[in-house]
Amino acid sequence: MKQKVIIIGAGHATAQLSVSLRQQGWADDVLVVSDEPHLPYHRPPLSKTFLSQEKTIDDLIIRPSAFYQKNQIQFQHGRVVSINRAQKNIQLSDGLILDYDKLALCTGSRVRKISIAGCELEGVHYLRHIADVIGIQPYVQRDKRVVIIGGGYIGLEAAAMLKKLGMHVVVLEMAERILQRVTAPEVSEFYMRIHTEEGVVIHSGKSVTAFVGNTHVQQVVCSDGSEFPADLVIVGVGVLPNVELAVDAGLEVNNGIVVDRFCRTSDENILAAGDCTNHFNQIYNRRIRLESVPNATEQGKTAAAAICGLSHEQNNLPWFWSDQYDLKLQIAGLSEGYDHVVMRGDAHTSRSCAIFYFKEAHLIAADCINRPQEFMLSKRLIAEKRKVHPSRLMDESISVKELLLD
Repeated sequence: MKQKVIIIGAGHATAQLSVSLRQQGWADDVLVVSDEPHLPYHRPPLSKTFLSQEKTIDDLIIRPSAFYQKNQIQFQHGRVVSINRAQKNIQLSDGLILDYDKLALCTGSRVRKISIAGCELEGVHYLRHIADVIGIQPYVQRDKRVVIIGGGYIGLEAAAMLKKLGMHVVVLEMAERILQRVTAPEVSEFYMRIHTEEGVVIHSGKSVTAFVGNTHVQQVVCSDGSEFPADLVIVGVGVLPNVELAVDAGLEVNNGIVVDRFCRTSDENILAAGDCTNHFNQIYNRRIRLESVPNATEQGKTAAAAICGLSHEQNNLPWFWSDQYDLKLQIAGLSEGYDHVVMRGDAHTSRSCAIFYFKEAHLIAADCINRPQEFMLSKRLIAEKRKVHPSRLMDESISVKELLLD
């Protein structure tokens, strides 16, 4: 009898998992169930080239429908409301029940919403899905005013693109500095300088308390009494993992769906991959949850291998990227817990530098801005746990090639 793999969600993890199943020998049924009406698509361009309408929905699709048809990967549009582990089936919101032999949870994450006065006004938007950006695009007009709530990567990427499109851009960040949760002060200062030079106005230490307007937002009000006019508001204050199905099904959940090194959950017939998972990373010797395209892709491969009875242990160095203006930030590793940093290049006047994070004399992460060679160097040094003296990283008279030979 044919067996069936059902994958819930249609993000980057699903795009890889479904393909890897075929590549690794799964010959039976594969069904993807998603509440989005699109095939898996690239999400990073949403805040950039899709927002500016340089790219269309078709440009975002990771693989065309003909590819999935050829590989007999089916799609079902619908929202899963429950998992019955005993009966090995899932139920959709319309009552449809689908049986599975193996189930993969690739449910991703969702935006963290704020609940304040005026949050339901027209013109207040979030930025996570294609539909979100389509809702924002009519408000993107030259000389109109946009207020972005949150100075993280999504907020700053949107700020850069909207400024390029001629809007007046204000960013309000509740913390003392932008990117405070994820970078050293030196990197925050670098991006503060760049955005200011480009004409974006950034205010830190601002707690938003209300959106004001009749039917459409006209003003953003902060706790200190400051007010900012707005024709458009974009809220980017983080995301939450979609773990509710797993919780209701009785799976182990702790800041994400807990999986082992083969992406298996506490139920041997259920796997999970992507933003929704919490997994052990051997390089950092701790459990982590990552919001990362590379991680989703690697976990998709690992989960597919496990379903096919193969062993493909996940043990990758986390890495990320962000595009703002002409700057490509490439991040190698996780900087949490660092005790000091060193800089290569000039972060105060140039548009290129690398910040290296150390903990107890070990390199644990690097933020490389327009520095692809330093990024590749950092990935290798961190993954291989090789020691390097900070003074050598700072010295630009020593080439990256020489550093690799240390």
